[in-house]
Amino acid sequence: MKKTLFVLMVVVGLLTAILAQSRSTGVCTGILKDQDGKALSNVNIDVVQGITTVLSITTDTNGIFTLQDLAAGDYELHISQPGYQVLVHRLRLPLSKKQRVELVLTRISKAEKESAEKATAESISSLLSGGFDPNANQVQPPNYTIVTGVEGFSVAGRGSGGHKDYIASDAGGLGMVAGAGSATSSMSFNPNMRFDQNHGFPSMHHYDADDGNTEEYSALTRNIFHSPLDQPLSTFSIDVDTAFYSQLRSMLNRNQLPSPNSVRIEELINYFDYDYPEPEKGKDFSVYTELGTNPWNEQRQLLHIGIKGRELDMSKAPPSNLVFLIDVSGSMRSHNKLPLVKESMKLLAGQMRPQDQVAIAVYAGSAGLVLPSSDGNEKAKIIAALERLNAGGSTAGGEGIRLAYKTAEESFIEGGNNRVILCSDGDFNVGVSSTAELTQMIEGYRKKGVFLTILGFGMGNYKDNRMEELSNKGNGNYAYIDNLEEAKKVLVNQMAGTLYTIAKDVKFQIEFNPAHVKAYRLVGYENRMLRAEDFKDDTKDAGELGAGHTVTALYEIIPAGSEEKIAELDELKYQRTSIAKSPELATVKLRFKKPDQDVSSPMDVSVGKEAKHWEKCSNTFRWANAVAGFGMILSDGESKGELNFEMVRNMARSSLGEDTEGWRNGFVSLINQAITIRDREHTQKYQD
Repeated sequence: MKKTLFVLMVVVGLLTAILAQSRSTGVCTGILKDQDGKALSNVNIDVVQGITTVLSITTDTNGIFTLQDLAAGDYELHISQPGYQVLVHRLRLPLSKKQRVELVLTRISKAEKESAEKATAESISSLLSGGFDPNANQVQPPNYTIVTGVEGFSVAGRGSGGHKDYIASDAGGLGMVAGAGSATSSMSFNPNMRFDQNHGFPSMHHYDADDGNTEEYSALTRNIFHSPLDQPLSTFSIDVDTAFYSQLRSMLNRNQLPSPNSVRIEELINYFDYDYPEPEKGKDFSVYTELGTNPWNEQRQLLHIGIKGRELDMSKAPPSNLVFLIDVSGSMRSHNKLPLVKESMKLLAGQMRPQDQVAIAVYAGSAGLVLPSSDGNEKAKIIAALERLNAGGSTAGGEGIRLAYKTAEESFIEGGNNRVILCSDGDFNVGVSSTAELTQMIEGYRKKGVFLTILGFGMGNYKDNRMEELSNKGNGNYAYIDNLEEAKKVLVNQMAGTLYTIAKDVKFQIEFNPAHVKAYRLVGYENRMLRAEDFKDDTKDAGELGAGHTVTALYEIIPAGSEEKIAELDELKYQRTSIAKSPELATVKLRFKKPDQDVSSPMDVSVGKEAKHWEKCSNTFRWANAVAGFGMILSDGESKGELNFEMVRNMARSSLGEDTEGWRNGFVSLINQAITIRDREHTQKYQD
């Protein structure tokens, strides 16, 4: 009897456990179709919880998929298929009623497809027409046909010997190559590649000192955590530059990862526009804050701070006095330098109005004025002057800059937008060429009201450090143009922000409350840091804000009461600071000047202590932190913790929001390229 009772109890216990398990996990089946109701087979689905991929499955021949053995909780299904838009579907397991979900993928529109094919074809044509050294290539590159994809666009071709390779690209240019029969699993297709004599497809080519690479980037020392008890104020200048984002895209398209200490995370974040509120009537900009949990380190929080400049009605905008200063030295011969400069400036010339003035100055062995100041409606005259430009000679950059500023000064428009637009790879080697001399000259003209915009072009001998410093000293901005789509973004879509300054010397100062913050760390802005006393010092130069521009800053926060140990923080033995009682986490302070004024105005905004869970935060918050996370991985700092590319990709996919221009999907493509490069390097290390 006792034995029977014992067996019965065991059976009941097992049944209870099984029922509990079924309630906690459950089974969910689904079907995936296109918008015409056709089942989609062999489609990859990543099952993501938080920012971690917990399962990858594939639909069967009937478009059906099954989820099982997953613990109860909230999940996202990330679904991607060439020719269709990315779909992110949220669901909670176990399902309360319906045990089957039906999902629909939307095809990429014909207009989107044609635009992508045209841009990709132009990139290929540019490469094949002038980018290859016939003496270095033993075989001719294969012919390529174009196939659209979902996280970028693909170009498929077949090399000799029957080997097929694929070039994955975004709408702006060529990207990764994956060869099914190739000796290497991934490579990049660019004018500096040699073709493999045996296989007929590009072999790997890296830029290094032996290849004559003389690129220069400033090395950055990463920001560390600070205690608000001994350093309550964090002060820095805003940065609207976006150059490093497109430089990174160019590097990844050449199958390279950047040097970790060259990564400017703030320029990655600020490459994107954010959905910040419009400024109130009569105000120059609005301020946005959001506090949320950190998805890759649960002990920490993330503070998002953003500002948005007022929009400018271009029909009522002040007249512009622009001088295009174009480097035509021998180093600018490459297809992605002077030819791209000419096409880019044609786009800007097309935006000029009759009241605007345009002049064109050039420099090589010496400087010269190609086009005297002319009315903006003389577009044919401006374009003809651009068409006549050819590259050759050494680089008298300093002389060219002096001529451009002199020309702008002679045509100065009171109350107008007076600006020099420098287009170069930054390789100045004749005449006034030291950065100190150039910045002194530029600062002098800045005080006279002539500002500077720098557009960088090309790779191989690019001088990023010099270009960035010159733009900072010239009350200007700095962008890098790696393709015509980027030129359109900077010079057409965002022309008002690029050319029209609405506030200058804009500074942030955040005061953290030690009652709620144990430590804080500013993400990026390493070369924009200021001393606390610089905040109210109106003689201290800082960044400029363009019309309609958004600027974003992120802080990583260790909350008060956290047991996390931070090596950089010293415990004070004798000194103690009294803490004021307040529900505020921090106060965001700003100072800025009108473009024609020399006295700054203050602005303060308080931040509450309540943090939202990551899943409840806005797409704006989550997207910015996905981009920041990508930069943290590339910069290889300790603060990245366990963060990896796959986590960042999941964060980005789930916060795409409205992406009318495709820039956010392009970012997801960059993450995919970085993953491919990382995997290749790991394979090579293993083989070595």
